[in-house]
Amino acid sequence: MHADYVIVGAGSGGSALAYRLAEAGKRVVVIEHGGSDAGPFIQMPGALSYPMNMGIYDWGFATEPEPHLGGRVLATPRGKVIGGSSSINGMVYVRGHAKDYDTWVEMGADGWGYADVLPYFKRMEHSHGGSGPEFRGSDGPLHITRGSRENPLFDAFIEAGRQAGYPVTQDYNGQQQEGFGPFEATIYKGRRWSAANAYLKPAMAGGNVHIVRGFARKVVMEGTRAVGVEIEARGAIQVIRAKAEVILAASSINTPKLLMLSGIGPGEHLREHGIKVVADRKGVGANLQDHLEIYMQFSASQPITLFKYWNLWGKAWVGAQWLLTGKGLGASNQFEACAFIRSKAGVEYPDIQYHFLPIAVRYDGKAVAAGHGFQAHVGPMRSKSRGSVTLRSGNPADAPVIRFNYMSDPSDWEDFRRCIRLTREIFGQDAFKPYVKDELQPGPGHETDAQLDDFLREHVESAYHPCGTARMGRASDPMAVVDPACRVIGVEGLRVADSSIFPQVTNGNLNAPSIMVGEKAADLILGRTPLPASNLEPWINPNWPVSQR
Repeated sequence: MHADYVIVGAGSGGSALAYRLAEAGKRVVVIEHGGSDAGPFIQMPGALSYPMNMGIYDWGFATEPEPHLGGRVLATPRGKVIGGSSSINGMVYVRGHAKDYDTWVEMGADGWGYADVLPYFKRMEHSHGGSGPEFRGSDGPLHITRGSRENPLFDAFIEAGRQAGYPVTQDYNGQQQEGFGPFEATIYKGRRWSAANAYLKPAMAGGNVHIVRGFARKVVMEGTRAVGVEIEARGAIQVIRAKAEVILAASSINTPKLLMLSGIGPGEHLREHGIKVVADRKGVGANLQDHLEIYMQFSASQPITLFKYWNLWGKAWVGAQWLLTGKGLGASNQFEACAFIRSKAGVEYPDIQYHFLPIAVRYDGKAVAAGHGFQAHVGPMRSKSRGSVTLRSGNPADAPVIRFNYMSDPSDWEDFRRCIRLTREIFGQDAFKPYVKDELQPGPGHETDAQLDDFLREHVESAYHPCGTARMGRASDPMAVVDPACRVIGVEGLRVADSSIFPQVTNGNLNAPSIMVGEKAADLILGRTPLPASNLEPWINPNWPVSQR
């Protein structure tokens, strides 16, 4: 089997890329190890805690023991299904801040500044309720909606932010990210609007895109040119050949693994595992980043939280209502209010994100507070800690070695302590007086720096935003893996189009920027003139040099 382009990974970047290449008349094969996304566990937004904990949909990766977290091992979910991680994520839609992309340019990603990427965000979006056509798209494949905010706790959270002196923003994906406001989600007509639903299935229906179920073992190289992908399918090994190019969009965990198995990576590391070095690139697998967060939990003085449905009959009712009508609590991811704030004076743009949730529960659904409660997920956006993805062996079947080195930079501890103290102040505002009973977590006895650090060591969790392991930069940069055209440096016919290429993690959740990468990469691959750069400027708090809010 062969095609013009062979894409590894049917996730956010790969699906968008396949759609645009097929639209241009190219024949595309997408290799995906996972299977169908049919069924309520994926398609029902309210069931979001299930698919990331199901082996049928998740690769099941985990970190090595994290030395700065007392040796804890943290889950690293990645989607193994049509739609990739966009089929198992929390459906939160965040573009990132304009300054994130300008920072990318400073790091060598020429042509990826805010002015350059904004037109691609607009092209991909069908925004329902955004700030209008200047900053938002209205006819793209990706539907973006807002929850109804029927629960009074959502508006209480936004009002508490206003009372604490923070701005209120009507559209954090528009001109002004900073502030408290309504959350946006990749949900449409009560269903998860994954990259599979938005891009891949329409592209397949057009006849130019074909899915091949199989486990990608390596990129097939002839000299320094990529010519195809070796896969294992139904117990046999075969090669899918690419007439033009191979594109890796297999996640920031599997993409560097595949590059290294193909002979592209740190030469010494590859030789240790008996792999012939095709291109010695030290940056492959390096620069691993993520967002950590904690759950600030409070018990509620009124029985208005989702706890009333956290039982067999309640879940059955929510599920039945969604199956029969596509509406109700099951049609929302329950992340309907949020905030982006700055941690201190002198910080130019937000570096803390909040997700508010009207129940006190872990993201994976494994633990719920006894009784009515609610929580804010909060964490710093720009940790200086860096980790790596390396090979466990030369056997493609072995999971890679994942080391985030979470909290290895001293500033991370300072940033998280500030998150906790700022959050306590927000929940102490008058807007929450009718609803807050007690602080559950961290709770009493966690006041000093040392006490907060002990809590953080035990309770920080990944927000599941890994990126950066094949970072974009100039070809002269020894740590860059791809150039600004997404071409793997040192070889021909091979590109990367997923969150691996991020030089630095963006503000917020990564699904939107990952899809944007697929959109922009398509034009680069097709040799098209990029969409005209925007001249719009983001809102930056004029008081940022002297004030935290």
